[in-house]
Amino acid sequence: MSAPARRTVGVIGGSGIPTIFGERAVETHRVSTPWGAPSAPIEEGSVGGVRVLFLSRHGLGHTVPPHRINYRANVDALRALGAEAIVTVSSVGSLKEELAPGTFVLPNQFVDFTKQRPTTFFEGGRVYHVSVADPFCPDLLATARAVGAEVGVPFADGKTYVCVEGPRFSTRAESKFFRSFADVIGMTLVPEVTLARERAICYACLAMVTDFDVWADRPVEVKEIVETMHRNTDRMHRLLEALLPRLAHPPTCRCAHALDDAAV
Repeated sequence: MSAPARRTVGVIGGSGIPTIFGERAVETHRVSTPWGAPSAPIEEGSVGGVRVLFLSRHGLGHTVPPHRINYRANVDALRALGAEAIVTVSSVGSLKEELAPGTFVLPNQFVDFTKQRPTTFFEGGRVYHVSVADPFCPDLLATARAVGAEVGVPFADGKTYVCVEGPRFSTRAESKFFRSFADVIGMTLVPEVTLARERAICYACLAMVTDFDVWADRPVEVKEIVETMHRNTDRMHRLLEALLPRLAHPPTCRCAHALDDAAV
């Protein structure tokens, strides 16, 4: 028996994506969770006939830095409102020459260099060890890859994202070290991706390269990052408009069964 079609997709917008609904009418949800309040009220609207929930990761007006985001509340609030899949939009720095600013990337692995973030929902009582050997939903990755090619926004896929604590940028020594095992660098993927797995939600990250990290022998400048984001915002919106309706299909993955064999 095939899985039922997805009914609700969550979108977590990063820097440069304050909303995805434009002038369309939306309903706003203020959600309380056991972990506190999410970064912002959650907007609900429709994209191509699919119910979509949108959350601004950094809050209204971009006021929440990456190391202070309430990741548990964000993921739990989307799940409480019915999200069966989460697609995130993230800005990243490039650690490789071939991933120039403006490139869109689909990570399929990550390395965690964060230091002080709560990383799990399971802090007592029954113990769960959830597998993240393949941390991103293969169904979402395949669909995003196909849609990107169709709409002229191709992805560099099969890449590794190293997540650092922030909010500072890397030293030159750190950047050269990260280059030895990762392709892009950012500050927000972890623990978002692992929390989604713990809630048995499909998850994929649409990453936009905004700059070369400091290994490229000149410091990262916020001005450059913002300019690159603004130049590529229309491409990201076009991609999401085409992608979100396609995510309503019955999933082929096992993300919904992530907890089946995880309890001790």
